[in-house]
Amino acid sequence: MLQGSYVALVTPFKNGSIDWTALESLIQFHLDEGTDGILLLGTTAETAGLASDEKEALLRFAIQKINRQVPVMIGTGTNNLNQTLINTQRARELGADSALVITPYYIKPTQAGMYEYFKTVAGKVDIPIVIYNVPGRTGVNMAAATTVKLAADCPNIIGIKEASANLVQATSILRDVKSGFSLMSGEDALNLPLMSIGAKGTISVTANVVPGLMHEHMATALAGDFGTAAKQHQHLARLNDLMFIETNPIPAKEALHMMGKIALEFRSPICPLQEANRELLRKGLQEYKLI
Repeated sequence: MLQGSYVALVTPFKNGSIDWTALESLIQFHLDEGTDGILLLGTTAETAGLASDEKEALLRFAIQKINRQVPVMIGTGTNNLNQTLINTQRARELGADSALVITPYYIKPTQAGMYEYFKTVAGKVDIPIVIYNVPGRTGVNMAAATTVKLAADCPNIIGIKEASANLVQATSILRDVKSGFSLMSGEDALNLPLMSIGAKGTISVTANVVPGLMHEHMATALAGDFGTAAKQHQHLARLNDLMFIETNPIPAKEALHMMGKIALEFRSPICPLQEANRELLRKGLQEYKLI
C-alpha cells in the first residue's frame, strides 16, 4: 500500500544545468533519514521548467541511485492526453513503482472529462496511478464522487494526492472509496488532520528539509498514536508555514541552500525569496537547529 512520507524532491541546479552531485547527495540524505518514497518530477521539482532531455536524464540518474531502496513515484501528467500516456509509459519502462498524474491544468475540464481522461490513462498503461488534485495550480477540482468512481472502475488507480485543502472532500473520499485506496496529504499544514480521518501519508515539501522528522511523524500517526502525533504536528507547524512563505519550491530550495546542500539556483520565472522572507526563513531554520 502507498503510505508514509514521500518527499516531493527538489531539482538542484548549478550554472544553468542539473547539479548531479547535489542530486545524488539529496537522494542519499533521504535514504539515510528514512524517507518512505521519493517523488521525481513533481511540482516541487520545477518540472515545468525542465526540458524533455533533462527530465529523461534526471529520471535515469535518480532511479539508478535510488536502486529500489525505496519506492519511486514519477510525475507524468500534463494537459495533453497523448503526452501523458507517453510519459506514463516511460515511467513504467524505467521501473517506477507508480505514476502521479495531475488533473489537466488550464483547460478546466468537467468532472465527466476528467473521469474519461484518467480512465483512458489507467486503461492504456499498466502501472499504479496516483491522481494529483491540486486546484490552486490547475484551476480545477476533482470532486470526491469522481475520485471514488475512478478508483472503483480502474484497478490500477491506487491513490490520490489530495491538495485541495478541503477536509470535507477528503472525508467523503475516505468514507466511500474502495479498500486499499490511499489518500495522501498534499498539504503539509494538513498532514495530521488528514491522517486522523484515514489518510495513509503525505507527499511532502517539508520533507525536503526534515525527512527524518516527517518519516517519524507519519509512522506515529499510522501507528494510531495521535497524542504524540499531535505534538509532532505542532512542532512542525512553523516549518510547514515557512515552506510556503512564497511559491513552492522557492522556500524549500532556499532552506536547502542555507543548510549547505544545494546551490541557490532556480529556473525562471521562479526566483529567489524576497529579503524579508529570507530572514524569516533563516531565523526559523535556526530555531529548528537546521543551520
